[in-house]
Amino acid sequence: MDLKTATAIRRLRLVSAPEAISFLLLLVCSVLKRTTEFNAVPVMGMVHGVLFVLYVIFWADAWNRAKWSLKTAALYFVLSVLPAGGFFAERRLRRETEDAVIASRARKEGVVGA
Repeated sequence: MDLKTATAIRRLRLVSAPEAISFLLLLVCSVLKRTTEFNAVPVMGMVHGVLFVLYVIFWADAWNRAKWSLKTAALYFVLSVLPAGGFFAERRLRRETEDAVIASRARKEGVVGA
């Protein structure tokens, strides 16, 4: 994995968890708006919207650079629209990056033909 691909995946990882948190908070704010006088939906909606747009931009960049299959790219996109999906996306992306680093080091050292 080259540096630009690793950076693209890292950016997607870094925005995944905050995007998921903002989605969950937006859902809580929506419930509170309907059950109490508390209305933070406009603020949380904007925060979540910005994080979601960043997620989609970083997702497209990572898909382009990592040469993911359509199935893998679709999985990461679907995870972005599920309330806690960002947590699962971050975990899978971290594992994928760690595996790529290990394979790269093994190739460099000539340990395996990975």
